[in-house]
Amino acid sequence: MNFPIHRHLTAQRALALAVGLALATPALASDPLPQDSKTLTPVVVTATMQDSPLTVVTDPKQPRQPVPASDGADFLKSIPGFSTIRKGGSNGDPLLRGMSGSRLNILIDGGQIAGGCPSRMDPPTAYIAPQLYDRVTIIKGPETVLYGPGNSAGVVLFDREFNRYTEPTVGGDASLLFGSAGRNDQNLDLRAGDSTGYIGLSANHTHSQDYKDGDGNRVHSQYDRWNADATVGWTPNDDTRLELTAGKGNGDAAYAFSGMDGAQFLRESAALKWTQQHLTRHWDELEVQAYTNYADHVMDNYTLRQPDPDSMMPMAMAADVARRTSGGRVVGTWRWDDAVELQAGVDGSVSVHTSRSGGPPGSMMGYYKDQPRERDARMQDIGVFAEARWTFDPGQRIVAGARVDRAQTRGYALDVPDSGMGGMGSMSMATRQVAADRSDTLPAGFARYEHDLSGMPATLYAGIGHVERFPDYWELFGQHVQGTLDSFNALRPERTTQLDTGMQYHQDRLKAWVSAYVGVVDDFILMHYPANSMGVGYASNVNARIAGGEAGASYAITDHWKTDVTLAYAWGQNRTEGRPLPQMPPFEARLGLSYEASHWSLGALWRLAAAQDRVAKGEGNIVGQDLGPSGGFGVFSLNGAYRIDRRFTLSAGIDNVFNKTYAEHVNAASAGLAGYVNTVRVNEPGRTLWIKLDSKF
Repeated sequence: MNFPIHRHLTAQRALALAVGLALATPALASDPLPQDSKTLTPVVVTATMQDSPLTVVTDPKQPRQPVPASDGADFLKSIPGFSTIRKGGSNGDPLLRGMSGSRLNILIDGGQIAGGCPSRMDPPTAYIAPQLYDRVTIIKGPETVLYGPGNSAGVVLFDREFNRYTEPTVGGDASLLFGSAGRNDQNLDLRAGDSTGYIGLSANHTHSQDYKDGDGNRVHSQYDRWNADATVGWTPNDDTRLELTAGKGNGDAAYAFSGMDGAQFLRESAALKWTQQHLTRHWDELEVQAYTNYADHVMDNYTLRQPDPDSMMPMAMAADVARRTSGGRVVGTWRWDDAVELQAGVDGSVSVHTSRSGGPPGSMMGYYKDQPRERDARMQDIGVFAEARWTFDPGQRIVAGARVDRAQTRGYALDVPDSGMGGMGSMSMATRQVAADRSDTLPAGFARYEHDLSGMPATLYAGIGHVERFPDYWELFGQHVQGTLDSFNALRPERTTQLDTGMQYHQDRLKAWVSAYVGVVDDFILMHYPANSMGVGYASNVNARIAGGEAGASYAITDHWKTDVTLAYAWGQNRTEGRPLPQMPPFEARLGLSYEASHWSLGALWRLAAAQDRVAKGEGNIVGQDLGPSGGFGVFSLNGAYRIDRRFTLSAGIDNVFNKTYAEHVNAASAGLAGYVNTVRVNEPGRTLWIKLDSKF
C-alpha cells in the first residue's frame, strides 16, 4: 500500500524548520516590543459572538476549542448556527441554519472556489487553511447582495488584510500545534514592506492519523495537507493599491463515509486586485478584481486503503475530477457625509467541470492520468447589484439592496432514452448522451431597519429578504441525481423569502445578542436517496417553511471571572410532503466559564445537543441523508492559555474530557469499511489533547 503522507516530506520539513526559526527569532531579537504596547489576556475562544445585526466577525488566528481547525468547515463549526457533516478527520461539509451547498456562499479573498467531487468529498472549505487569513466574516440570511447570487443561508468571507506601511517593516506570526492521533500543524505568515509596497508569504501544513472514538474504535480519518500563498502589493500613495496573489496547495484525506478516499486536493489560485480611493468628493472607492481558482481532486480506493474484494469496488480504481472557477468584480462606493453610503457594481464567474477515470499504473482500466479529460458541465453567472445604508436620524438606519443575476448552465453528458431493436425482434431500451443548455434570470433584494435604543446600549433590527438560487452542480449533475435531460430541465430555481429580526446589547460587563428568522422557501430543492446501493436518487422541488435562530451572552462576573452562553436552533418543514425537512441540526447550547488573569487564563466548555426526532429518512441534501432519530449528548472540555511574554502565547486543551462516544445528528452514513467497527453515523473523536504555541514578531 502506498502512503502519500510522505510525498511532501521535504517541503514539510522545510516548513517546520522555517516555523521553528520564526518562533526562535523573536527570542533573539534585540528590538523588543514597546513596553507600553497593549497586552491582552491570552484566551482560548469557545464562544463567538455576533458583532452587529446578522454579522459575525472573528479572528481565525486565535486559539479556540475544540482543537484548532484543520480546514474551513472545522473552523466554522465553532460559531453558533453552524454545523458540519463529518466524513472523516477533515473536509467536512458546513451548514448554516441547516442549509448547505450553494445556499451558503464561501469566498476566499473575494473569489469563489468550488470543488469537483459529485459526492462532495471536496467542499470549498476543504481548500481553505483558516489560520492563513486575518478575518472571517459571516453575514446570515439573504441580507446582503454584495457577494454573489443565491445566498439564502448566508455568506462566509475569508479575507487577508494588508495595510500600507509608513516605514520599512518586517513582521508576521507563526504557530506550532501538537495533539492526539498524531496531530501536528505548522503555520507561518511573513510580511514585509515600506511605503511603496509590500510582500506576504504564508504557508501551513496539517497532519493527523486515524482518531479513535470514545469506545476506542479507530475511525478511518487520517489526513495530510499543505498550502502556500504569496502576495505582492504596490502602494505608490495612500489612495492606490495594486495587489497580486498566487497560491497552491495539496493533500489527501481518508473517509469513513465512502468507498473511496481523497488522494489529491490540488489547489492553484491567482488573483489581481486594484483599489483606488477618494476619486471625487462623493466617490470614495473603486475596486476591480479578477481571479481564477483551480481544484483538481482525485478519489481512489487504493492509496489510503486496500480495495475490499467483498465491496462494490473490488478492484483498484480512481476518479479524477477538476473544476476551474474564474471570475471578477467591479464595485464602487459613494458616500454623502455620514448619512448615505452606496455600493454598486457588477460581478460574474464561469466554472467548467471535467472528469476522467481509470486505475493505478498497469490497471486493466488504464492509468487514470493517461486518460483524456471530458468536460461534463459549465456554469456561469453575471449579476448587477446595489446596496445602500441610509442614516436618516441619529440612531436609526435603513440598509437595503437589490441585485439581478443571469445564470446559465450547460450539461454535456445528459442521458436520454434511445430505443432500438434487440435480438429476436424484442425491443431493448438504452440511453444516449446529449448536450443541453438552460438559463434563468434571478432577482434578489432585502431591506432592514436598525434602531439604537435611546439611553440603552442596545440595537433592535428587523429585515426582510428575497433570493432566488439556481440549481448547483451537485443538484443537476451530482452522484445523488438522475443526470437525465428531463431532470436537468425540470428542476426549478429555489426561491426564499425570509424575515430576520433581533437585538444587540453591549455594556461593559454584559454583551448579549439574539437573531431569529422565519422563512418561506418555494421550490426548495430536496434530494431523495435510493433505498439501496443499486438504486438511483433524484432531486425534486417542494415547498417548505423554515424558522429558528441563535442567541448569546457574555457576562463578566468579576474582573477575573467570566461566563458565556450561546444557543442555536433550526427548524424546517416540507409542506408538500407533510414531513420535516431533512438534515436539520437539533437544539444546541454552549456554556462556558473562564478565569482570566493578566498573563494566563483557564476555561471550561460544556456543549449540549438535544435529541432529534424530526427526521425525513431517505431524504437529505447534496452531502448526506437523514439516517433516523438521534440521541442527545453533552461534551465537557477544558482549556488554558499562558502568555510567556509579549510575543509568545502557549495554549492547550482537553476536548471531550470524559471520553464520550457520540455522533452528530447531521452526518454522513458510515461506509462499514473492512477492519473498522461499523457505526450508523461517523462517530466524533474521543478524548483529545492538544497544545499550541503562537508567536507574533
